[in-house]
Amino acid sequence: MTSLPPLVEPAAELTREEVARYSRHLIIPDMGVEGQKRLKNAKVLVIGAGGLGSPTLLYLAAAGVGTIGIVEFDVVDESNLQRQIIHGQSDIGRPKAQSARDSVLEVNPLVNVVLHELRLEPENAVELFAQYDLILDGTDNFATRYLVNDAAVLAGKPYVWGSIYRFEGQVSVFWEDAPDGLGLNYRDLYPEPPPPGMVPSCAEGGVLGILCASIASVMGTEAIKLLTGIGDPLLGRLMVYDALDMTYRTIKIRKDPSTPKITELIDYEAFCGVVSDDAAQASAGATVTPKELRELLESGKPVALIDVREPVEWEINHIEGAKLIPKSVIEAGEGLATVPQDKTAVLYCKTGVRSAEMLAVLKKAGFSDALHLQGGIVAWAKQLEPDMVMY
Repeated sequence: MTSLPPLVEPAAELTREEVARYSRHLIIPDMGVEGQKRLKNAKVLVIGAGGLGSPTLLYLAAAGVGTIGIVEFDVVDESNLQRQIIHGQSDIGRPKAQSARDSVLEVNPLVNVVLHELRLEPENAVELFAQYDLILDGTDNFATRYLVNDAAVLAGKPYVWGSIYRFEGQVSVFWEDAPDGLGLNYRDLYPEPPPPGMVPSCAEGGVLGILCASIASVMGTEAIKLLTGIGDPLLGRLMVYDALDMTYRTIKIRKDPSTPKITELIDYEAFCGVVSDDAAQASAGATVTPKELRELLESGKPVALIDVREPVEWEINHIEGAKLIPKSVIEAGEGLATVPQDKTAVLYCKTGVRSAEMLAVLKKAGFSDALHLQGGIVAWAKQLEPDMVMY
């Protein structure tokens, strides 16, 4: 077992109120008064008050972490409430950071909550991380994950990382400067982001709401272990959870000698690429706005409107007159044969990412005049069909 020294020195004392509140911690031999004093003195930064941030924030607050920072610039949307339990019905439309703060203080008024209502950027990340003992990364995109990792390396801070998708989740601890030569970072596990379009986001692919609780509780547990110096943290191990099989397994991660040393922050959007080069090239000059698409459909020209989403999404909503040919079917090969040759193919998906990727496939297959809808069905609904049900 490789327990690490505690990250935080203990606070001078616990008040009578704190002893009563944290009594169930104080009677655990490994935690005790000393461990609770360390939590009281700890400063933890949670990035994102969404699916993973929500349970993590509530439990760290309940546990008595003295200072909790929240990085969040988004507002609460109804689709968040299926998993983001820190927000409620009355918070819809409110800034997530403020809603999260109110819930945290309702759980534990003794916590000092610091709001950072901003987008994490290379310009502000290192300076922000320097103010905290530990970072928790609950973000859902690769650009921010690599930014968090590199900024944590430059600030010399450990961080707990979690990731979720559909029924699966992963958790690990990264700390380049860890003692006893145990240091490693996210790039030792994932040297480069996956090709654009390969890994759908939760907004594109979905996530079982309760999965967030399982992964976030592991992240919070790891944070408490690191702050107090108890147990064997997930440093050098990747925990993989499958909710359908109900299995937890851990995979060893080793420092990769070929991982380049991180000396500066870069342009992470460019590094991760939202769409592939092929998709970007295919889209250039072959993208229509919702208004242009409506005009095209009304013009009487032969148009084949093709929905490249999955059948479950089609059941929620679709544009009238469209034909469903899912991206997965096009990629498997048989989908191309069902695209009409004698009409202009116009592809759409939820937000325009998948349709751009499929546009590249169609163009390579000889559909030179194919187009795709900018912003997907989300943009179409917003601009032309505001009553359309949206997911």
